[in-house]
Amino acid sequence: MALSTAHSAPRQRWARIIPVAFLMYTISFMDRINIGFGFSGMEKTLGISATVAGLAGGIFFFGYLFLQIPGGYLGIHWSAKKFVTIALLVWGIFAVLTGAVQNETELLLVRFFLGVAEGGVWPATLALLAKWFPLDERARANSYWMFCLPVAAIIMSPAAGFILAHLSWRWLFFFEGFPAFIWAGVWWLFVDESPETARWISPEEREYLRQRFAEDAQNIRPMATNWRQAFANGQVWLLVIVYFLALIGLYGVSLWLPTILKNLSSLGPVGVGLLGTLPYVVSVLALWLNSRHSDATQERKLHIAVPLVVAGIALLLSAIIGRSSPLWAIVFISLTEAGVMAFLGVFWTLPPMIVGTDALGASMGLINGLGNLGGFVGPFVVGYLLTVTHNNIVAGLTFMTITLVLGGLLILRVRYARSSASIPSQSVSG
Repeated sequence: MALSTAHSAPRQRWARIIPVAFLMYTISFMDRINIGFGFSGMEKTLGISATVAGLAGGIFFFGYLFLQIPGGYLGIHWSAKKFVTIALLVWGIFAVLTGAVQNETELLLVRFFLGVAEGGVWPATLALLAKWFPLDERARANSYWMFCLPVAAIIMSPAAGFILAHLSWRWLFFFEGFPAFIWAGVWWLFVDESPETARWISPEEREYLRQRFAEDAQNIRPMATNWRQAFANGQVWLLVIVYFLALIGLYGVSLWLPTILKNLSSLGPVGVGLLGTLPYVVSVLALWLNSRHSDATQERKLHIAVPLVVAGIALLLSAIIGRSSPLWAIVFISLTEAGVMAFLGVFWTLPPMIVGTDALGASMGLINGLGNLGGFVGPFVVGYLLTVTHNNIVAGLTFMTITLVLGGLLILRVRYARSSASIPSQSVSG
């Protein structure tokens, strides 16, 4: 076997690591965005406005900020496996407690601490994947794991519609919070920290990975070798800004999609739930195609910029069409969701090309933590615009359009250095 060719590499790790990580974060993302389906019932039961509902959706990301850098750092220097196991147990508690809140204050506190509990899981998992997948496989590995984002929404939309039609918004959080406890055990049993510690990996695959990681170390010239240098690096902060702008659009659309669909149709909660799966189905295909092509060509920045700009334009078109053409509005919303998902897997190939291994976990935590504040800004601004415009969704969609296009243009200014012996484009399988 020629160990230097990606298409002939042993592939046990793809079947072992990716599915467990995928389902772990599927649960996480469901617990994060299901509040969008509970907004209507919460507003009536708790007596809150659309602005407060948007704040409840967004305050999660202030709590989410706290463990980002520690999570990424510990994922590299301690144990991603242990960190995520603890997080699963704690966030499961707060996810279930969301269904038991009795007032605005309790709602905001529970959502904040849910964010704290989930904080650090994303960079810790990225750190884990960085130990298992070389750079020329990284966009696909990231994206296959990140299928969890649209798939969670695909599962949750009809499930939430069914629960809300037959029970109440409280049961939505009870049912969707409990799986975190089960998956903590699965994660602990099936995930290994690295190829060096895994007993199930073949000697051929372990040797292949040693060779490829050695090649990566030779081919990349990091601009920062420790977290202090990384935190002072302008390219790292440019990634923070791009991610912040992109996630304003991603979470703004995701959390307010049920409201958008209600404004575009006269369907009940079950119909809205079923219709809400379409954008996420399209985004799974886009995420797969974009990451596959990026790994095949080893081009990164255009594979981030184009999806974001397309997403912004499609979102603006959906706002212009509005109620007069609900079918086309759904088509453009689907293209928007495809764009805001498709950039993700490729985006996270850039930090390892800018910073060294020792700085990677903390840098990814910084980018993800500050960037995810866009998850607060998006829902809150959209909720505020809904309030002041008396439920006119066009103003909120226009705001998100601007952030998406700006993020797509700014990513083209990111710079990184590779040696002249950098990895050539290779055939892609899997």
